[in-house]
Amino acid sequence: MPRMLDLIRTSSVPATLMQAAARGALSVPPEEMIEIMVHLANHNKVFGQQARMTLAGWDEKSSLAAAANPNTPPEVLDYLSALENLRPRLLPALLENPGVGDSTLTLMATTGSREVVEAMRRSARVQNSPPILHAITSNPNATSTETAQLHQQLVASGFEESLPESEPTGEGTAASTHATGDNDAEVDEGVTTYIAEHAKEIAAEAGKPFQPLGGIHEFETSSTQVSPTPEVTAPPSPVEVVATAATPAPTGRAAAAAAPAKPTPKKPQPGQEQERGSALQKISRLDIKGRIQMAMKGTKEERSILVRDSTKLIALAVLESPKITDGEVEKFASQKNVLEAVLRQIPMKRRFMKNYAVVRNLVANPRTPLDVSLGLMKNLLAADLRNLSSNKEVPDTIRKLALKMFKQKTDTTKKSSG
Repeated sequence: MPRMLDLIRTSSVPATLMQAAARGALSVPPEEMIEIMVHLANHNKVFGQQARMTLAGWDEKSSLAAAANPNTPPEVLDYLSALENLRPRLLPALLENPGVGDSTLTLMATTGSREVVEAMRRSARVQNSPPILHAITSNPNATSTETAQLHQQLVASGFEESLPESEPTGEGTAASTHATGDNDAEVDEGVTTYIAEHAKEIAAEAGKPFQPLGGIHEFETSSTQVSPTPEVTAPPSPVEVVATAATPAPTGRAAAAAAPAKPTPKKPQPGQEQERGSALQKISRLDIKGRIQMAMKGTKEERSILVRDSTKLIALAVLESPKITDGEVEKFASQKNVLEAVLRQIPMKRRFMKNYAVVRNLVANPRTPLDVSLGLMKNLLAADLRNLSSNKEVPDTIRKLALKMFKQKTDTTKKSSG
């Protein structure tokens, strides 16, 4: 009897079964299910998008097994290793898998994100491959310190001597610096374009200070301020004054029992409070153009603050930053203290929509506009639909539709498996 994959490849199955396959709802072994979905993602125009969404949120245990198995079909490994599909949790397994070719790792090393660079620096396979290490030196997301260390490592191994462009004269580092310079120029051009396109809105908002949704006190209470702001206490009402005067002050053990318990402060991460306090001070001094530049060129910490700016232009500029990571967008998609415009803009970016966690977080966020949530629900897996149907924070319309879609998906699964 032919495998299900062979039948799907020859289009010998009904559309309902193809749809179930794109959702990962067939009764086949996990490794075959992944292979089927990758085939649909790569070759099927009708169900390809659904298959890509399913793969993005596929069971981590099964995905890790496929990523680590050298016998996994090359098409699957190529799909999982592609930068647009790459899941951070799978990266270490893919790096050590001999089924993933050196050419694929070299491409990763040259164009991968900061997260990819860090993972490759920890990989035993990469450390033993001078060509891949050399490729990292040309990655704009590698720091100058890392580039210098890799250059020294390659020179010590004798590898650099065989590459004219990477002689110990420092040309390798220069190439990396040049690449970084090109990247910076591209970011600068993006900032200039953004400011030019929104010139009228910027003029209208000129002079408006930084005002984050939820209030700046949320940042201040979570960090140690460099210049502490005195606490302002509201004066007691006349009723409170009379009540206080009429009630005798407790003494001794009674006073100790009456004293409110002080909450145990959370132990902050080293340097985190100073970094956030410094970023807040810097942002508070900037005008609207300065905040736009910081939103697109700044650090992760600065973006996490500016995405909450009540000025829409600033918050949306964060999403235009070429430095923003999928992890940051996942967090923004679940936040309730951002503008609705931010939650509406995220689905407009195709790159963000390839991340299943972003889609799931948006739908589960009660602040996401209803029309956006309804449009994204069709991409959710059955388990997430079930959770959503009992989530009392989201609108009743979402809960009811989630329950209906969950029942439809489970019924379809039972029919296809029967």
